[in-house]
Amino acid sequence: MKTIINGLKDENPVFALGLGLCPALAVTTKFENAYIMGLCVLFILLFSSLITSLFRKIIPPSIQMPTFIVIIATFVTILEMFLSTYLKDLYYILNVYIALIVVNCIVLGRCISFYSKNDVLTSLKDAVGIGLGFMVSLMFIAFFREILGSNTLTIMDATSSITGYKAVYKILPNMKIFPLSLFATPAGAFITIGILMGLFNRFIKGGKHGSN
Repeated sequence: MKTIINGLKDENPVFALGLGLCPALAVTTKFENAYIMGLCVLFILLFSSLITSLFRKIIPPSIQMPTFIVIIATFVTILEMFLSTYLKDLYYILNVYIALIVVNCIVLGRCISFYSKNDVLTSLKDAVGIGLGFMVSLMFIAFFREILGSNTLTIMDATSSITGYKAVYKILPNMKIFPLSLFATPAGAFITIGILMGLFNRFIKGGKHGSN
């Protein structure tokens, strides 16, 4: 449990370590996009950590990097095939960012620094913690960006093709200042992440600053 909590708090990829900011900026205009992207990264982390830790003793150090990239790319390809078949709308939105998971510093960096040096169980627990930390971070960012920028909260829209359930809610009352379209732009993403990162380091980590 301590390993999992570490990924949510002390080594939170977005708010503590400042990693994975590209998708955090790009896909968080909708809450649905955020948690689906988070689940995708969690999926890749789990299977990459499993394979990397299983074969860590037989992969020569000289070819670790290309081997890890091939492992990650294999599961990214599987994920892309699933999304393009069953969640086409989301696939078109997340497409380039799903592909970039192959070289995502969160996944590749974890394979190099942790999964290649630890047993399967420890690696899987770390993958769960880091994956959940990333997903929760994206959900927080998207929650505020979508409500402030669009005055909606999209729980299920594109995913309704699988679930049969659509949930897009109007949140704020009819007021002239809402929605604030700034929050739906890249500038709004930077502002939101900056504020949440500051609050996280002040109150969750007790004033300790994460490294970039």
